[in-house]
Amino acid sequence: MDLVTPKPASEPQPPPVAQNIARVAVQKVNGSDRHAEHDVLAVEEPLEIRLVFRRDGRRQQKSISITMRTPGDDFELACGFLLTEGIIHNPGDVAGVRHCGVPVGPLKLRNVVRVELGPDVPLDFERLERHFYTSSSCGVCGKTSIAALTVSGVTPLAPGEPRVSADVFHRLPDELRRSQDVFDQTGGLHAAALFETDGRLVALREDVGRHNAVDKLIGSELLAGRLPLSRRILLVSGRASFELVQKALVARIPIMAAVGAPSSLAVELAAQYGLTLLGFLRSGRFNLYCGAERVIGATD
Repeated sequence: MDLVTPKPASEPQPPPVAQNIARVAVQKVNGSDRHAEHDVLAVEEPLEIRLVFRRDGRRQQKSISITMRTPGDDFELACGFLLTEGIIHNPGDVAGVRHCGVPVGPLKLRNVVRVELGPDVPLDFERLERHFYTSSSCGVCGKTSIAALTVSGVTPLAPGEPRVSADVFHRLPDELRRSQDVFDQTGGLHAAALFETDGRLVALREDVGRHNAVDKLIGSELLAGRLPLSRRILLVSGRASFELVQKALVARIPIMAAVGAPSSLAVELAAQYGLTLLGFLRSGRFNLYCGAERVIGATD
C-alpha cells in the first residue's frame, strides 16, 4: 500500500463491516432447551505500531506498541496513541502513515501500521527504549511504573470555560447509544464520542478497548488539524480511568463524562489539571467530581 499522508487520512476510513464483525456458531441454552444458531461478535485483532525516524542521519524503524483492537481507523489509532503518549505533538510531525506486512488470518487483515516522522521532529530516545504493550482491557498494562504515565509538557486547563447546561449532559448517553452501529450488532464494544457544548455529536469511534476508542477519536481530530479540543465534551461508554483522563488532557479537552465510575486516580488527575469530570451519567443524573464551575443549571 502506498504511503498515506495525514491530510487525506483526516477523513474516516471505515473498513468493510466484515472486518468489524464476525459470525460464529453458538449453542443457545434456555432452560432445558438447546439449539444451534449463529452469533455476531466484535472482531479483536492485534495491531503493531512501528515508528520510522532519523537518528544520527540514519533512517531507523522501531516497534513501540502492540495493542488488541477492533480493526478500522488504524491510522487514527496509531497517531492518537503517539500524541497521547507524548511522542508527537501536532499533525505536522507525521510525514506519512501506511499499513505494512502481509494480510493474515481469515479476514486478511494487515495488522501493522508504520508511522513515519518528519526529518526534523525531535524525539526523546530514552522514551523510545520502552515498549508500550497494551491490552484491550487496560491501557496501562506492561508500563514500567506510574511515573512513566506522567504527561510531559501538559499545563492546567483554562478555568471556567466552556460552561455547559446540566440538561445537555443528560441528553448525551442516548445520543451516544443511537450512534453505536457496531455495538448494536455485537454488544461488545466501547465507544468514545466528542460533542459540541450544545450537545451536538461531532465524532464517535468504537473499539474493544476503551483506550483505543479514545485514541481513534483524538487521532481523527489530530489528522484533521482540529486540535486543541478546548470547546468539546468527551463522553466514554464505560468507566473513566486515569489513562483516559490523561488522553483528554493531552488533547486539551476541558470536560469528560463517563457512563460508569471514575477511579480515584482519575479524579485526582482531573482536579490537578482543572478538568471537569462527570461519572455515572445515565437515567437523568450524574456525579460531578471536579470542575463544577463549568456546569450550569444544576441546584447546588
